Amino acid sequence: MLSIDRYKRIIEQLEKNETVKVTELSDLLNVTEKTVRLDLEQLENRGILKRIHGGAILADVGERILPINERQSANSEVKQAIAKEAVEQVSAQDTILMDGGSTTLAVARMLGEFPVTVITNDIQIANELSSKEQIQLIIPGGTRIPNSSSLMSAHATQSLHTMRVNHLFFGSTGVSIDHGLTVFNSLFVDWKKELLKTADNSILVVNSSKFEKIALIQFADLSDVDVIITDSRLDKEIEKQLISRGIKVIKAKI
Repeated sequence: MLSIDRYKRIIEQLEKNETVKVTELSDLLNVTEKTVRLDLEQLENRGILKRIHGGAILADVGERILPINERQSANSEVKQAIAKEAVEQVSAQDTILMDGGSTTLAVARMLGEFPVTVITNDIQIANELSSKEQIQLIIPGGTRIPNSSSLMSAHATQSLHTMRVNHLFFGSTGVSIDHGLTVFNSLFVDWKKELLKTADNSILVVNSSKFEKIALIQFADLSDVDVIITDSRLDKEIEKQLISRGIKVIKAKI
């Protein structure tokens, strides 16, 4: 089993139980306890867990980046502030591509005051926009990814090749100066890579707690991002480094 596959299994166990034991993981993954300990060390370095004697537990809530409901529902005030700034980037008649996520969903909730076209593969976003008369909604389609509201298919990903949009709004589980943009689920990687090729303006909407966090799989470099909309708690040194790379940084007041 590849290390990336072991990491996913360990994360699944953490999501279920909030704690894991080296001995149990060794049996589950069919590897030595030494290998498990090395895996836990790597995941701790990424801020995903904290090692304890004989195993590991979830990282503190403030550090946590696991894809769990607690994280997705947290910081609603921050997400609304970021969403408000995001909508300011949109003009009437624009075409917008919206990736799935709790922050992009907050953006969708603020749309509808003027006519725009929205393309999304997220059924929660589509449901939010379906009753808004000013929104022309396009859904590429596909099969729902387990534990998410995203629809995926090879045909939907291929259809992105023919699209050109004014703005892409998307999120990332982790954002790192050195390691770029990362996610946990490999099923999202190809989709996100193609999203970034379609837009005149690629806008990352993400709260400041995601910075210098690293998930499992990189899908983009920071050079692929035109604008980052985050909150006012963003570390000033990180902000300087982003600006030095030619990225426009917008900080929402909270």
